[in-house]
Amino acid sequence: MGIGEQPIFSTRAHVFQIDPATKRNWLPASKHAVTVSFFYDASRNVYRIISVGGTKAIINSTITPNMTFTKTSQKFGQWADSRANTVYGLGFSTEQQLQQFAEQFKEVKEAARLAREKSQERFELANPGLNIAAPQVKELSEERHSPPLLTVNGPGEEKLFRSRSAEVELTAEKERVKKMLSEGSMCELNLEAELFTLQDSNAKLVAALQEANSSVEQWKKQLAEYQEETDRLRDQVADLEAQLGRPAAGQPAKEELSRSLEELEASLRAKEQARNKVRPLHRALSKAICHLIKGNLRDLERRNTELESRAQSAEKTLATNLEEQEQAEVEVQRIIGVLDVKIGDLKGLRESLAKLVDK
Repeated sequence: MGIGEQPIFSTRAHVFQIDPATKRNWLPASKHAVTVSFFYDASRNVYRIISVGGTKAIINSTITPNMTFTKTSQKFGQWADSRANTVYGLGFSTEQQLQQFAEQFKEVKEAARLAREKSQERFELANPGLNIAAPQVKELSEERHSPPLLTVNGPGEEKLFRSRSAEVELTAEKERVKKMLSEGSMCELNLEAELFTLQDSNAKLVAALQEANSSVEQWKKQLAEYQEETDRLRDQVADLEAQLGRPAAGQPAKEELSRSLEELEASLRAKEQARNKVRPLHRALSKAICHLIKGNLRDLERRNTELESRAQSAEKTLATNLEEQEQAEVEVQRIIGVLDVKIGDLKGLRESLAKLVDK
């Protein structure tokens, strides 16, 4: 930043630059949101956008009338800088910040255009011998949308010229930038920028959630302390009321006891107020515990049902086995009866044979 430069507008945003290798992806130029400012250089009558990250400038873009700032999403915008040979992207935390930056860019762009026209008029008035060639140069400037070049060849000697090779190079550069923008998937670029912003917000939310979780235990301890203190104060109040109900030794003692009672009641009210503040958290914790207990009960009921079905199945299997065992025992008894009959027949046959042998 020059000595004559003054900031005219500042905001904070995440800074990106187009990937020079792929021309399709955004590369984050800053890990966090940084300050992005518009500066006016009075000595050169130019406007610039500057952002410094650490010790280096991550944005140093001189605004020209042919630049355009495009809002590609609700919180993201970009512009191409052919002099820096890159495309800058800014991710804002709110839509309002993006809108303010876009309006400021438009105003500065118009101011740069007016400053260029005034500079051309002053130069033409200071060099009347070049008025003949001026309309041709102005027409060419309007056709190419690029400013005329000014060179000083010596003391008091100025010439206005336009290098056609420079024009061709500038036109080719513009076409290349347009092609680069058309080839890039704008949706993908915007999503990457939004993802970077959301990751930053997510990290902040996670940190806040962790802090809230750590505070829950402290609140529970405070609630327990408040309950113990409340019970103790109630006991003291009951003792004082009992003492006040007895015959007092004197009026000063009654007044002192009354003051102590009032102090204790005020302290009790303060504790009750603190307890009321913590009570919603206690109810929320109770609901969470009840929900957990209900879930465990449902699991136990489901397991109990499974065990009952298994027991019934085992009972059926046992009954089937007992029936089969009874049938087997009946069959064994039948076989034993048949064997007894056979044995009796054999005994009779043996006796018959013995009689025949005796004869």
